[in-house]
Amino acid sequence: MAAILSAEHIAKNYTLKRLITDATLYIGERDRIGVVGINGTGKSTLLKLLCGQEEPDAGMVTRRNGLRVSYLPQSPMYDEARTSVGQVLHDAPPDVGAPDEYEAKALLTQLGVTDFTSDVRTFSGGQKKRVALAAALIRPVDLLLLDEPTNHIDAKTVAWLEGRLAAYRGALMMVTHDRYFLDRVCTRIAELHGGQLYLHDGNYAYYLEQKAARMEMESAQARKRSAILRRELEWIRRGAQARSTKQKARIQRYEALSAMEGPREEARLTLSSVSSRLGRKIIECENAGKAMGGKRLFSGFTCTVLRDDRLAIVGENGCGKTTLLRLLAGELQPDEGSVVRGDTVKVGFFTQEFPPVKPGVRLIDFMRDIAEYVETPDGRFSASQMLEQFLFPPDVQYTPVERLSGGEKRRLHLASVLMGAPNVLLLDEPTNDLDVATLEILESYLEGFAGAVVAVSHDRWFLDRTVEHFYAFEPGGALTQFVCPFSEYLEAKLAQEGRARPARERGQGGAPRREHERELRMSYKEQREYETIDARIDALNRQLEDIDAQIEKNASDFVRLTELTAQRAQTEQELAQAEERWLYLTDLAERIKAQKKG
Repeated sequence: MAAILSAEHIAKNYTLKRLITDATLYIGERDRIGVVGINGTGKSTLLKLLCGQEEPDAGMVTRRNGLRVSYLPQSPMYDEARTSVGQVLHDAPPDVGAPDEYEAKALLTQLGVTDFTSDVRTFSGGQKKRVALAAALIRPVDLLLLDEPTNHIDAKTVAWLEGRLAAYRGALMMVTHDRYFLDRVCTRIAELHGGQLYLHDGNYAYYLEQKAARMEMESAQARKRSAILRRELEWIRRGAQARSTKQKARIQRYEALSAMEGPREEARLTLSSVSSRLGRKIIECENAGKAMGGKRLFSGFTCTVLRDDRLAIVGENGCGKTTLLRLLAGELQPDEGSVVRGDTVKVGFFTQEFPPVKPGVRLIDFMRDIAEYVETPDGRFSASQMLEQFLFPPDVQYTPVERLSGGEKRRLHLASVLMGAPNVLLLDEPTNDLDVATLEILESYLEGFAGAVVAVSHDRWFLDRTVEHFYAFEPGGALTQFVCPFSEYLEAKLAQEGRARPARERGQGGAPRREHERELRMSYKEQREYETIDARIDALNRQLEDIDAQIEKNASDFVRLTELTAQRAQTEQELAQAEERWLYLTDLAERIKAQKKG
């Protein structure tokens, strides 16, 4: 398949920050590429380079003649007075014909925007994103570049968008944290890491399998190298310096192995459960109701949040989910009913919007304003150490907050919430703008969090993994409790509306099924071999030394020298086979030991 766009050895820097150092990418006519990577690695910059909004510092981006490209920015900015319809028509991609108002209104309605008369500058960030998405999708193009298309849209709209993109006839490249979306829509995964771009064929589940296999291979190689080093070190300590000069090669091999670098581990966010003591009474809602702007959002909401609860609140945009969270946090009071919090409750509220910060405030000062130290199960952490846990190294901690990317600000916001050691976490759309790696660690953290968690989210993968039950907004402002995976609820709801998608082989929810990990063990023969192989290797080494000594004595005897040379070659071969077998058995033994500990 011919490439419609090629990017060869492109690089891009911002001031002293090197984002992309040497990336090469070819996009075919029907490619479906998902871009993943830690926040701040340059994913959004890569899309801007491909669409021509920015130029690379090095390398070249080549587009096929007449290539029609449509681009969705991560955070659309509107500076002129236009209606939503007018904005869509104004931002429609060039060279696709002039769409009409009917097309714009129909697409906006599908995306949940029904206000066709107000100034878009007054819209919320989520509404602006949906208007920009409508402009990007209004007409088919050859290449669709989407930066976080699922941010700020509800689960039902995400499902609609997923179906539309799955049937899209042109090429598609998108940055997204929605792992179900990546798995169902994309056929290639591009991972940005350390300025390099790594391409993987297959969907997101296959990418995870390939990455896990690669990491396991690197880990196995490191274990083998470590085992060889231990054996060579033991040999040297037994007095190799007093032995034949024929063994100098073995000493040199040890020195070369010692100088080798092991596989570099990726920088990963690591979190320990940080919380304050929590009493019996957490949060109790009794027939709570609230209206905003003359519109009744919900009423009759009764719920008792328990100590270790993992619950979610779901519903369409604008139904009142964030308002309900603000009631639970104590920022708002109900119009009817009651919301009561226990005396020991310490709420950590991870809001959608980053808190206002004065210009010039540095990351370290931002964190120290919350707390100088925080106690964790792993010990006492300073503000600086907490920032390091969230992938902000010391040389970055004195950077002004306003210079961070949107995703980095979300990560900093999460760090600041946890720095306060809350025992009740309220998470408002926690997956927006967070990279997949951070989400995976956050999900693991929530599993061990010693407190209650209430989340508002549309992210199916996140909800399926973290929550045990959820409340769904129904028409009229009622909330109904469900105890099932969120993806099952959504599939049933879409099926009722005649919009169900066929179930995947991996299961209805779309999450890859994991085979039960086989228990590692040695056979009786392998166990006996493992117990005796050290002695066999030592015997072969002594045999080689004896042969070398005889070769020196019989240097003038051609017949005997020929026999000894052949004997030495045979012994070397046996030794190489024995050492390879020793490496395998040692690696197996160490993995069995690690499995038992785990």
